[in-house]
Amino acid sequence: MTDQPKSIGMWIAAGLAVIFGALTLFSGGQALFGGPAAQAAAGNAVPFVLWFNFLSGFVYLLAGIGIALRKPWSRTLAAALAIAIIAVFALFGWHVQQGGAYEMRTVGAMALRSAVWSGIALYLVRSARAA
Repeated sequence: MTDQPKSIGMWIAAGLAVIFGALTLFSGGQALFGGPAAQAAAGNAVPFVLWFNFLSGFVYLLAGIGIALRKPWSRTLAAALAIAIIAVFALFGWHVQQGGAYEMRTVGAMALRSAVWSGIALYLVRSARAA
């Protein structure tokens, strides 16, 4: 990855990862550490999903920096993020099937996270093979 010419696709992937990470940290931080109004706005947030998403925001930032710097480990990190997000999404689905309270927006957010990180990981792997 370090030998590749800098491409617009890599910058887009890096930027998307960093922006996504910052937004995730902000929204998760508000829900976890905000005042009573922010916590009430989170509604029936599922605690393990909320904590996973918040903590993964730091990893999104790290992955984005790695992608921008063309570090080979960023491919592995992006793939690991995609797998972890999909696994947490599956656990969330199990929670819902068991009758646990949840917010419908969590379904959309987890679907978006799954798609974004799967797409970034796939792009990075394909770019590495083409190099």
